[in-house]
Amino acid sequence: MNLDHIAIGVSDMEQSLRFYRDILGMVVIHDRNVCDDSIGKVIGVSGAKCRIVHLALENAFLELFEYYEPKGTNIARSLNQYDHAIIHFAFNVENFEETLLRLKENSVDFIADPIEFRPGIWCIYFRGPDGEICAIRHQQK
Repeated sequence: MNLDHIAIGVSDMEQSLRFYRDILGMVVIHDRNVCDDSIGKVIGVSGAKCRIVHLALENAFLELFEYYEPKGTNIARSLNQYDHAIIHFAFNVENFEETLLRLKENSVDFIADPIEFRPGIWCIYFRGPDGEICAIRHQQK
């Protein structure tokens, strides 16, 4: 078994693409609008309509959903690392300092300062466009 993907709901697809694609460097591999009954049947909500974008990771992908109908509410900003929910997702990066600088240059909302969590493992938590908690981590070799 392996992890196939993680999906998050977003309020503005273009804003989220600027973040995940343009700042973090992910690659769009799928982009479509779903306006027939198929998504409604999957989620159990008749009449649901959305845009779905898949962004490539090394051996998995991130799936973004922007729902046109029904419109959701943003609960991500009220979540903390210690809450009972999906609390964050992390990206392994080759160059921690370079990625950190790119995030700072794009005014990303950091939760705390970078830390060497364990010997040789650096990480920092930050919020994505809708307040979702993300992290970058790097393991020194």
